[in-house]
Amino acid sequence: MSKEANRAQLARYLEHLEKQRKLALHTVRNYARDLHDLLDFAESLPGKPAFTAITQFHIRKLAAEMHAGGLNPRSIARKLSACRGFFDWLAQDGLIPANPVDGVKPPKRDKPLPKALSADDAVRVVSEPRPGRDAQSASQLCNRAMFELLYSSGLRVSELAGLDAQYAKDGGYESAGWLHIADQEVEVIGKGSKRRRVPVGQHAMQAIAAWLAVRHTLVKLDPHPLFLTERGTRMSPRVIQLRLKAHAQALGIPANVHPHVLRHSFASHVLQSSGDLRAVQEMLGHASIAATQVYTSLDFQRLAQVYDAAHPRAKKTSSDK
Repeated sequence: MSKEANRAQLARYLEHLEKQRKLALHTVRNYARDLHDLLDFAESLPGKPAFTAITQFHIRKLAAEMHAGGLNPRSIARKLSACRGFFDWLAQDGLIPANPVDGVKPPKRDKPLPKALSADDAVRVVSEPRPGRDAQSASQLCNRAMFELLYSSGLRVSELAGLDAQYAKDGGYESAGWLHIADQEVEVIGKGSKRRRVPVGQHAMQAIAAWLAVRHTLVKLDPHPLFLTERGTRMSPRVIQLRLKAHAQALGIPANVHPHVLRHSFASHVLQSSGDLRAVQEMLGHASIAATQVYTSLDFQRLAQVYDAAHPRAKKTSSDK
């Protein structure tokens, strides 16, 4: 009887999702697929218990079986979420005293490594002019200076957008970040209101100098921002993102390039060259070195690729196949 009762409850719940909660048919089908896994699991248990007899122990066993079967943590989390909603519905009907999924967590998701461009692609993105555009126009000179600075100093896009051409304190206004031309540095206030100064490379300084030579043509009401749109307003993080993405696409870079990719590329390439994790931490403005250590994984991946390609003992022989 439990099998028929389980199927009937499941059918009623899916009808509830479609008719009362007005979920899209595609969404209801996804719920049905995930909950049929719960149905199959209940059928595999000794005694084939009804859904109303499922306990937290059973749900933990289900999660463990999915994990052992190679299902990724994201999919396990989705299935547990579907089960949680179903058991919440049973609890609201008074059919179970508590939700057995409560307190059951999916396996931790592997934190994806940040994506970094190769050194060649990074240099292309920040140095090559956009095809079909006047490289000496104010807009393109501004883009070049922004992109060079992102890669040169590893700034967050919000920090870049907040830069002023120089320090200013005017009435209630005070600069949150600014350029030190003489010292070839930028000073920014990052996360947690932490202030830091970051060196700016020679190529970036040259690009900034070229931009500053024409910047006055766009300055209107606000003289402070370092980077300006064609309308003379401060460059926003979103506009910077869109400009960088369009620029990389025009160059044919086979990656989704956004400002954080250049930040990752900066960190990865500096670490590969110097091996100085503490210095990279300071330049990125990370409060904890643990946040910076992810780039050691990137560096190791690159070293492993070089080893596999170059070391004669790394190459597989016919007996290894």
